[in-house]
Amino acid sequence: MMVRSALAAALLLLASPAGAVEATVSAAPVTRFKGAELDQPVEGLIFRGGLTLQSPDDTFGGLSSLAQTGPDQRVTFISDRGNFIAGQLAYDQSDRLFGFIGVTIEPMRNSGGEVLPRQYAKDAEGADTIWRNGEPAAIRVSFEHLTRVADFAISDGKPAGAAREIGIPQWLSDLRTNGSLEAACVAPPASPIAGSTLLLTEEALDENGNHRGELLGARDKGPIGYVNSPIVNPTDCKFLPNGDLLVLERGVSLFAFVMNLRRVPAAEVRPGNLMQGQLLLSAQGGEIDNMESLLVHRTPGGETRILIGSDNNFNDWQRTLLLEFALPE
Repeated sequence: MMVRSALAAALLLLASPAGAVEATVSAAPVTRFKGAELDQPVEGLIFRGGLTLQSPDDTFGGLSSLAQTGPDQRVTFISDRGNFIAGQLAYDQSDRLFGFIGVTIEPMRNSGGEVLPRQYAKDAEGADTIWRNGEPAAIRVSFEHLTRVADFAISDGKPAGAAREIGIPQWLSDLRTNGSLEAACVAPPASPIAGSTLLLTEEALDENGNHRGELLGARDKGPIGYVNSPIVNPTDCKFLPNGDLLVLERGVSLFAFVMNLRRVPAAEVRPGNLMQGQLLLSAQGGEIDNMESLLVHRTPGGETRILIGSDNNFNDWQRTLLLEFALPE
């Protein structure tokens, strides 16, 4: 039955590329992390729980980043196979994440409104929300391989329609690898660079061996660097409401995944600077997976949470894992 359901969904995508396909996603709770129970401290954060997600739809997976796209915890993941996976993060009365519901999967489109034609153009890796008048207006997506940045308008809590390409420096456009543009995040109003987009590369290093980046903004724009750490590379970023930057790092050591989360003070996120974050959390081995996505959001109970998600690479032996944390007051 699961195979038939997945095949039917895939055939529906091929037959009707203009529309979103509904997907059923089941969730199993994660109640312990690095020896911490729910609501206990774990290094520089407080563990609030998590989920392992599964779906019979074989287009669900490869989740590389996520962004808020509507009220009531409406979010959209991007897939490195060129899909938007939109839905709602569901919370119980205890403000605990228990599901990902109302899920739809829709292919991304190019600037001409056509479905992205080949995998080389589909490798979406970073995403964040463009806000206008307090409402999510668009999702900004960064791609590697065919390196570019594009905005997709948000309608009814979902991104859709033709891409609107955003200009990036030539040195970024010239990169044509799967280690190029990995992370994109938009600075909030409290940031000294409010409204600017930070782009970070995975393996494009400067002459000192640090990660190259770029700030796109009307005033705050130009090159920026991020200190390279052994084993791991930046894979996503998001800003906290106060303007501090969170950078998620991911790598592999002795055949096990490694994850770091670092915090960069707001004042250090400026053109021409080399950023070096304070380590908030590190993990490796079986308690994590290929952690690639990062979200900062407010729960129904009003708490600011940090959500970290994994890309299962469409492998049966990997998981789509969500882990949620809070910052100590």
